Amino acid sequence: MAQSPPPFARHEWMIAWRYLRARRSEGGVSVMTWISLIGITLAVFALIATLAVRSGFRAEFVDTILGANAHVTVYNATMIGETGAADRSIPDYAEMAARVAEVPGVTRAAPLVRGQVLASHGDRNAGVQVYGIAPDDLADLPGIADGEAAQGDLSRFGEGVAIGSGVARELGVVAGDRIKLISPNGVKTAFGTSPRVSAYEVVYVFSVGRYDIDRTRVYMPFSEAQIYFNREGVADELEVMVEEPEALDKVVVPILTAAGERARVWTWQDASGGFLRALEVEDNVMFVILSILVLIAAMNIVSGLIMLVKNKGRDIGILRTIGLSEGSVLRVFFICGAFTGLIGTALGVILGCLFAIYIDPIFSFVNYAMGGGVWDPAIRGIYALPAQLHLSDVLKAVSLSLGLSFLVTYFPARRAARMNPVEALRYE
Repeated sequence: MAQSPPPFARHEWMIAWRYLRARRSEGGVSVMTWISLIGITLAVFALIATLAVRSGFRAEFVDTILGANAHVTVYNATMIGETGAADRSIPDYAEMAARVAEVPGVTRAAPLVRGQVLASHGDRNAGVQVYGIAPDDLADLPGIADGEAAQGDLSRFGEGVAIGSGVARELGVVAGDRIKLISPNGVKTAFGTSPRVSAYEVVYVFSVGRYDIDRTRVYMPFSEAQIYFNREGVADELEVMVEEPEALDKVVVPILTAAGERARVWTWQDASGGFLRALEVEDNVMFVILSILVLIAAMNIVSGLIMLVKNKGRDIGILRTIGLSEGSVLRVFFICGAFTGLIGTALGVILGCLFAIYIDPIFSFVNYAMGGGVWDPAIRGIYALPAQLHLSDVLKAVSLSLGLSFLVTYFPARRAARMNPVEALRYE
């Protein structure tokens, strides 16, 4: 008894390849097949590009947030003083910082003084937020100390102030210029509180990559900020950095315990959690929408394959007559449809990966072609369109495209396999 050939045998691939490369007049690949090939290529390209930009957006926002902001902010609960004023200051900030720094997983705990003032240079003014911080602690902030676009000398921070690039641009200053900081809560006199006006040299200009930080932030030496904001002997909060910013649950409770009974915490996830959750929801919605586009492109394979089956009805009848099984016929036409999905997916992956890798020159060309101003950092919060290519995103797009392509190919191939050879040859 003759042994049946294994599935996807050589003759099945040969027949499928002959149908694929046959001319249109011979009943070969139809225009619909080419349309489906282009459609799948563009859909996979759009899916990978979107996933890459999505990953880049999240990574860029998280990196800039963590590069210039505290992972955990520790502050005291509000108390009403003898004068009736609310007080949240930390008088024992040095001892509290030392205790918090000893918590496993904490890399640094630095006292801060914060306040909002008006910065002035010449006839230009800008509202800024001043952070009073020790020079060594400022040098440990990667977003500040490691900025590629930084100007000036950070080692001279004790002699002046460090300002964001947006503040510098707003005031029209560079490193070496002097700016005035004007605080409404200044010197207390018998006639009330008069504004405090102090001039400082700009010794360092930083750029962390987030417009809202670069446009509003000014760093001042901690001891000088205590005097300027009338915080002698106290701090407003502790800036805590941890080893694993994405896994804060392990350190929040130990930090609270070490800080004391009045201590409260505010994490970077509390500050940005709403945005990150909204970004995640938007990512899921975009993935669903682009998955539908892939499905629509894959459905074109059905049209092309049905036309191919109809044109090859006589061939199917002959193949069945000479002994080709239903399974072999099914696999022949499955190969024809799946090959379209496979080639389209491969081309889409190549285009998507090239887009993610060369997004900067592509974006520069688009910006130039549109006359500039395509990307407004004041609205977007970052200075460029980011993209980050992950293997998991590529595999997700490939799995979706191939899965849908193979699924929709099965049904017309099954119809071809079940075609009655007698009916197929009746009028031949």
